[in-house]
Amino acid sequence: MFRNQYDSDVTVWSPAGRLHQVEYAMEAVKQGSATVGIKSNTHAVIVALKRAASDLAAHQKKIIPVDEHMGVSISGLTADARLMVRWMRMECLNHKYADDVPLPVGRLMAQLGNKMQMSTQRYDRRPYGVGLLVIGYDTQGPHLYQTCPSANFYDCKAMAIGARSQSARTYLEKHLDTFSSSNLQELVAHALRALRDTLPAEMELNNKNVSIGVVGKKTEFAVYDDDNVDQYLNLLDPAERRGRGAPAQGTGEGEDGAPPDAPGGDEPAARPADPVVEGMDTSD
Repeated sequence: MFRNQYDSDVTVWSPAGRLHQVEYAMEAVKQGSATVGIKSNTHAVIVALKRAASDLAAHQKKIIPVDEHMGVSISGLTADARLMVRWMRMECLNHKYADDVPLPVGRLMAQLGNKMQMSTQRYDRRPYGVGLLVIGYDTQGPHLYQTCPSANFYDCKAMAIGARSQSARTYLEKHLDTFSSSNLQELVAHALRALRDTLPAEMELNNKNVSIGVVGKKTEFAVYDDDNVDQYLNLLDPAERRGRGAPAQGTGEGEDGAPPDAPGGDEPAARPADPVVEGMDTSD
């Protein structure tokens, strides 16, 4: 079950200077369904690929509102994400009650990073097995942040996390210079094309497996699901919605969507052999 004697506890360092439990939590993010975030000078957008556990089950929601000016998309353990989102909502409510202004996005991310970090150094806790893309709009403009189970968070212009996310990040890197001046429709179209690149060849984007979240100047955070997604899917030609046959699992460094933040070592991170945890969205 364990790779070696150093991965049984989150507080145990390996001789190579690694925390294997944190790396295992990052693997949970890699196995989650893909999600993409982009921001321009006026708006921020997140799109997420929804999955169903079986043909008998509904698709699981992947975009969750936090406040009127903020929302998140998730990849990894959904139960962990619900707990974090509930905490974020309470922080926003407390700040609004005390100061009568919305909580700045950057301040909330710093507080969230501190909360997540406690789970990486206490023996009675485990790291959160979920990655978040957080978008918001405040007095500083639109924001896009990514969080990792290692408790690192990054201010991004565009980002993709989850299964096959390397293909989406390649698309985002090619078109990065166009995002800042894009309008809302162009921004959503770019995000959908990036999400499309994470699909296997036999799948395509439709209003059942795609969710879209939008926030911006004079625009409160809104989530579009089911039939409401069609207005944005129509921005793509039918041929553009089909998957390009992205590889099932990348092997590059930092595949969880962040710069590789684990301490170095000669041994590359490996996927644990433990069975899939209930609640992890790993079905194709």
